[in-house]
Amino acid sequence: MKNVELIFVPQTSKGHLIPILEFAKRLVDHNNRILITVVFVKSPFDSFANAYIESIKASKPDRFKFINVPLIVDHHRQSFEDHVIDLMETHLPLLKNVVTDISSSKSSLNSTTFTGFVFDLLFVPLVDVALEFNIPSYIFLAANAGFLSLLFHLTTRHGETRDIPEFKRSNPDELISGFINPVPSSVLPSDLFDKDNGYPTYMMIAQKFKAAKGIMVNTFEELEPYAFSNFSNGRNPPVYSVGPVLDINCRPHTESNLAQHKNVMKWLDEQPQSSVIFLCFGSFGRFLAPQVKEIALGLEQSGYRFLWSLCMQSLSTLQPSQNDALGGVRYNEDMFPEGFTERIQGKGMMIYGWAPQVEILAHEAIGAFVSHCGWNSILESLWFGVPMVTWPMYAEQKMNAFKMVELGFAVELRLDYEQLNIDNVVTANEIEKAVKQVMDDCSEVRKKVKEMAKIARKAIVNGGSSFLSIQKLIDDMIGKN
Repeated sequence: MKNVELIFVPQTSKGHLIPILEFAKRLVDHNNRILITVVFVKSPFDSFANAYIESIKASKPDRFKFINVPLIVDHHRQSFEDHVIDLMETHLPLLKNVVTDISSSKSSLNSTTFTGFVFDLLFVPLVDVALEFNIPSYIFLAANAGFLSLLFHLTTRHGETRDIPEFKRSNPDELISGFINPVPSSVLPSDLFDKDNGYPTYMMIAQKFKAAKGIMVNTFEELEPYAFSNFSNGRNPPVYSVGPVLDINCRPHTESNLAQHKNVMKWLDEQPQSSVIFLCFGSFGRFLAPQVKEIALGLEQSGYRFLWSLCMQSLSTLQPSQNDALGGVRYNEDMFPEGFTERIQGKGMMIYGWAPQVEILAHEAIGAFVSHCGWNSILESLWFGVPMVTWPMYAEQKMNAFKMVELGFAVELRLDYEQLNIDNVVTANEIEKAVKQVMDDCSEVRKKVKEMAKIARKAIVNGGSSFLSIQKLIDDMIGKN
């Protein structure tokens, strides 16, 4: 029988690259006829992405092929909409060439059938390319089913409220099918309130999702059953639960990270079981100096051991000169309470910059996780049975935090935090209260997360809900023969 080829178009940031390519690996493990071509932007500045891609090449050299697109960066573009335009401009011409080459080679090679595209969220405008060549397009969503239900909700809502379609902060709570409770406007992505750029971009993305032949979501049905029950209404493309898709093996470490990784794991090995609260806020989580001080005070007041990852990279998209002046990008001893670093010796550990999050969450010393609520981090926390405290920063993270609290897997600290807002400071007392609540051995949150960890692991093995969903996807893509 002929092999079948899928072209994957991932975004190369960690949060998107890892889940989509780990999903691609699952596809080829399910069916030995599937070949993967990955079209990607290779950045000379992203050592992690480059090392990760090289590891996939080495592990499955006969099943994966990679096509590099030259990196083009326009530093004048700042908005979400402009970012989408950048991505389209770098990928659209190349994709047309790739599809043309594959189409023209069919007759001569006659051993591989081009089955379709698999697009990352921000490349969904390229669904039009697939339509032009009459080739199916699929979308891999690294977010959850609740976010997908928001996109479907947008198209319905837009048709019902054409006169005033954009969102307003004063709007009543939204009834969105992927959530058990009405969703407050305060936890919706902030771009939805930008009527000139953000809202139209979200609408464009939502409409492209509707045009796809299928949508793969990095979640599992047992986690969001109410969302999946609402997707099967005949008005949407087929939705496949394929998660949790995680890279739970040791990730490639650069040399500069190896020493820190060793120190962190050695420190954790010396701590009692479930005694440490871990704080980590993703690749772009940043705090101003007043907030850093409140976190330090809150951790001290809680009395619990802690491991705190404090990122030091600057953010070019958030006016770094202003942030530097406020103390929000570069950290020093003066940002902590006087004597803090001396007092935490033996009880707390600071990580400045990168942290081996997966290995930390897997360690038996970790008792809870104060998280920015990125979906990958949530899935990792659920996988290892670690309860969460919500501290979302941007994008759909507020909705993720709302969902975790709604489902009983997280303690609410904040749901509507605004990153780098000097007037929006979470106090030490709030932090102390949340830490004590989540670290309580008898907490209901802790019990529920432990139960969901078992369910998550069953979902991906033979006979599990996501295993069967992936098999159905493959059958729908290439047939059962």
